[in-house]
Amino acid sequence: HPGYGFLSENAEFAELCQASGITFIGPSPHAITLMGSKIKARDLAKEVGVPVVPGTEGGATDVKEALAFAKKTGYPVMIKASAGGGGRGLRVVRTDTELRENMEVASREAQASFGDGSVFIEKYIERPHHIEFQILGDRHGNIIHLGERDCSIQRRHQKLIEIAPSLILTPKLRAEMGEAAITIARAVKYDNAGTVEFLLDQEGRFYFIEMNPRIQVEHTVTEQITAIDIVRNQISIAAGKPLDIQQ
Repeated sequence: HPGYGFLSENAEFAELCQASGITFIGPSPHAITLMGSKIKARDLAKEVGVPVVPGTEGGATDVKEALAFAKKTGYPVMIKASAGGGGRGLRVVRTDTELRENMEVASREAQASFGDGSVFIEKYIERPHHIEFQILGDRHGNIIHLGERDCSIQRRHQKLIEIAPSLILTPKLRAEMGEAAITIARAVKYDNAGTVEFLLDQEGRFYFIEMNPRIQVEHTVTEQITAIDIVRNQISIAAGKPLDIQQ
């Protein structure tokens, strides 16, 4: 079990375990690779009909392309590292000047943190709720979600407080977002534990932003409200057993 740090979403490490005859307790290297790239994950979400925040198609290769997108969408926009996480390689900009200044900075930061300097531009949603759905999938095609955590209270894009269940979701919205989370997981034949993250705007529209193909440090919040041991389920799934929980 690789824990819940960056090693747990390192596809090369998962492949090395596989090649050495060691069972990696986590998703497949294929799922880690696909969902580890925010650009590929966005494209997949669009393919299966899950809404995403408007953004550049693929990576933003130069400043001209980024400026054209910002003009079309309107400021503020966000520069995001494709391979990023934890707020690194991420900049919110509100003018052409800020966009020019920060493109290279974000790319350098992403290269230093993740070994991948590719970035993309996304419309910045003002004052959103950040909602993440905990999912579990086995190797027999069963995928469920264990409800959501509202992690909107953040500092420097790092989550500080998790509220579960969310105080803002209606039963209808919870059902729709949970189904969207499962749809994305199913599209990559996901197995083991993972988290699908959404932004919810002031009008109640939700957008897929990324999937974390690993267990997260905050999984214990979901364990508290469901009495389901997620790590125990991870081990059971990796041993090839079907989920014994239904939606």
